[in-house]
Amino acid sequence: MGGRRTLDPRTGLADRFYYGWVVAVACLLAATAVFGLTYSFGVFFERMLDAFAASRARISLVFGVQMFVLYVGATASGGLVDRYGPRRMLLVGTALLVAGLLATSRSQSFLGLLAAYGLVTALGLSIVYVVAYASVPRWFDRRRGAAQGLATAGLGLGLVAIPPAADSLIQSVGWRSAFVALAAGVGGVCLVVSLLFADDPEDVGADPNVEFPDGRTDGSERDPRGAAATALRRPSFLLVMLGWTLIYTTLYTLMSHLVLHVTDVGLARQVGVTAIAIVGVTTSAARLGLGVLSDRMGRVSIFVVCSTVMGLSMAALAVAQSPLAVFAVAAAYGISYGGNGALLSPLVADLFGNENLNTLYGMLSFAFAVSGLAAPPIAGAVFQRMGGYASIFLAFGALCVVGAGCIGVAGRLAARE
Repeated sequence: MGGRRTLDPRTGLADRFYYGWVVAVACLLAATAVFGLTYSFGVFFERMLDAFAASRARISLVFGVQMFVLYVGATASGGLVDRYGPRRMLLVGTALLVAGLLATSRSQSFLGLLAAYGLVTALGLSIVYVVAYASVPRWFDRRRGAAQGLATAGLGLGLVAIPPAADSLIQSVGWRSAFVALAAGVGGVCLVVSLLFADDPEDVGADPNVEFPDGRTDGSERDPRGAAATALRRPSFLLVMLGWTLIYTTLYTLMSHLVLHVTDVGLARQVGVTAIAIVGVTTSAARLGLGVLSDRMGRVSIFVVCSTVMGLSMAALAVAQSPLAVFAVAAAYGISYGGNGALLSPLVADLFGNENLNTLYGMLSFAFAVSGLAAPPIAGAVFQRMGGYASIFLAFGALCVVGAGCIGVAGRLAARE
């Protein structure tokens, strides 16, 4: 043990402070890479329309397939992470992610683009995503909301940093070279994350009593398959999956179609890019603040309120016709999405326990796969038919509010199951 502690620099950090906070920062960096890359799709949209001579609905399908594969892949990735450990699987995810981005930069056909960006890149993203979002609850109990808020603030940082950077790269070197640059940057960040990461407190000699009064994280994975079968028989689990599916139709529509929407209503393209960055800034700040607040006021109630505001904000986008109005909607959506996104895995842990958490969270991520695959192409098809996005913004906003209600009911059911 002594030799390992001397050779492993992580143990030196663990001697100075609780290493769970290092893991939370590593998860923040991983989330920055995953979601900054994924949600930069909107700034590539126009270039892909030209390069592949395809309709909006067809190019939207590329984003939808990536979302579907990312979150369906997360269902399998959760079990692999439980079995082989987060640190080892991070390296696998990084390799797939970089390979997919490089292949995307060289795609010469729509099917090639679909395979490279929608399949290979998405499989890498799915592994990194599961590690980034499902690891913190294994390290924290007393300050779970605050730690998860810090970790998931990476999504907002990714929105602030990567789409504007990608847009600048597209303008200066073209969209293909921009993907090469993203492969280098995102791959480097994920390698740093794997070096910082630790699978469990015991790996670095951290004292779990800091967060868990009995010294147990209850994170041991005894029977992932049994846990999956049990979860699928619980009405509360199925309601959470339905709620997340409805809520997240708003996010995937916003991120794939916002830039096009603002140009359609006569505003400058940069208004849409700036609005995405505003979502990133506000969601990062909100995740930190609302994560702490949820530790005091209850994570289910904060999640429901924030999800409801997400739906109302989406509906308001239907009538936002000026830059100021678009920015205001983006800020409101970002703040509410911050409270929602910060509490995804803590909500799972609170309702269903820490055991087999990666597996359960991966299963629930199927909800994101459904909404990610369906919502962007539906929005594109509605635009083709109606000549605008207003009706789909109103419809998806209403579904989001219904989804928030599903989570509220699930919380009450879980307490009795």
